[in-house]
Amino acid sequence: MVLGFIFVWPVGLALLFYMIWNKRMFSRSCRTSSARHGFSAMRPSGNTAFDAYKEDTLRRLEDERGGFEDFLQRLRDAKDKAEFDEFIDNHAKVAASSKETEDA
Repeated sequence: MVLGFIFVWPVGLALLFYMIWNKRMFSRSCRTSSARHGFSAMRPSGNTAFDAYKEDTLRRLEDERGGFEDFLQRLRDAKDKAEFDEFIDNHAKVAASSKETEDA
């Protein structure tokens, strides 16, 4: 089909319309095969050494992901605290300056 678009675009266009009309392009077999490959990492391979290595690596990656999410939460909390402190300081300055202008 790609070669059809490159060399003879009407033939490629006709093939595209035929595939859409025939519903091959959006068939269930295409969707299930791609979804099946995503879960193949969870199945045991039969090689016990590799399965142990894979399990250990996945557990380590999960621990690292949890640590990274904790780090990101602390970073967000620190940013929120800094923004809040800046807001309070600005609010105090505005309140002090408005009080000085009222006194004058």
